[in-house]
Amino acid sequence: MRYVLKIAYDGTAYAGWQRQKNARSVQEEIETAIQTALGSKVRVTGSGRTDAGVHAVGQTCHFDLDASVPPDKMPDCLNRFLPPDIRALEGFSADENFDCNRSAKRKTYCYALYVSERENPLKERYMARIDSAPNLEVLRKKAKLFEGEHDFKAFCASGSSVKTTVRTVYEVRVEESESYQSRDLKIYVTGNGFLYNMVRTMVGELLDLANGKREEDSLQRAYQSGDRSLLGKTMPAKGLTLVSVEYENIGR
Repeated sequence: MRYVLKIAYDGTAYAGWQRQKNARSVQEEIETAIQTALGSKVRVTGSGRTDAGVHAVGQTCHFDLDASVPPDKMPDCLNRFLPPDIRALEGFSADENFDCNRSAKRKTYCYALYVSERENPLKERYMARIDSAPNLEVLRKKAKLFEGEHDFKAFCASGSSVKTTVRTVYEVRVEESESYQSRDLKIYVTGNGFLYNMVRTMVGELLDLANGKREEDSLQRAYQSGDRSLLGKTMPAKGLTLVSVEYENIGR
């Protein structure tokens, strides 16, 4: 049976999703839990990599296993053996042609920020602090510049081996709220796929554009040339969370 899991994790202590030789990864912890719980060594495939320090509330993964555990009970079976900062939230089944990575149609990430002169220890783990930010309408107007199909080569960290850097961003949505005496911003980015560091660089550029530190024509030149120096800084990993991965169909 091909099992599909929806996974949530706090990425603070991990070197990202993908298994690595000399560092803890989320993939390794899940594979170890499966082996401990069910006595089978399997390879788990995720919807995509998340970088070191990035979190998830809607990561998906699949694995093949001949087991008597119903798909909807698999989370309970594994959670007893997973560390407390990783949890399986839902379990499904899918046919053998389904692949969590290749079958994904849309992904949504959220980047969380708070505006404050000083660090707030209740927010620092999952949000990035900024000293100031423009009003909501300015942010929303500038966010539209990232929507559509573009070559995001300039937004990708060096060393990537992807075949193409062209991606489609369907929506960049900015939401604002207040908590613990600070202004909070959440920037949701939905697209058909993302490059390494792409969302974090987008957020840095959005803040610079909205604050008037950079002009719109420099963004257009970055799209055309792929020149990373034309963009703002890459924001810290801790503010980024994979919210959801969408598929056309998953058997349940």
